Amino acid sequence: MRKAVYAGTFDPITNGHLDIIERSLSLFDEIHVVIFYNPYKKTAFSLEERLEMIRQATSHLKGVVVDSSDDLAVEYARKIGASALVRGLRATQDYQYESQLAYTNQYLAEDIETVFLMTRLSQMFISSSSVKEIASHKGDVSALVPAYVNEKIVNKYGK
Repeated sequence: MRKAVYAGTFDPITNGHLDIIERSLSLFDEIHVVIFYNPYKKTAFSLEERLEMIRQATSHLKGVVVDSSDDLAVEYARKIGASALVRGLRATQDYQYESQLAYTNQYLAEDIETVFLMTRLSQMFISSSSVKEIASHKGDVSALVPAYVNEKIVNKYGK
């Protein structure tokens, strides 16, 4: 079984994230969507809220495992027998950050590959940060996130 890890904060999960997950399933039998602890990020949603949003957003997909971890992504990948880390790329600035991360992971674990998937052009501008910014100003983000996530956003920020 070919397994991969898709790591992120997912605060909240967006349609862009969901697209990467769905497309990853054509390359791997099992995708572990994992929220890793990042002490440098302040999140709008609790860990449990984010896990539930991911579970709801991926409930229609076979082969998705939702989890959280305090490990490094490569350590988690080794524990579950994954051969790759999946990362989404939106634009040039993503590439710079993501390539540095990939080289760091390669240094830590040469046996774990990093697979980059380009986001679809229609979703290139979507980020969790932009979703929260729009929502905090009472903007409509329903086209940018799964329906369940939109409900959570409306409950948190109002409409």
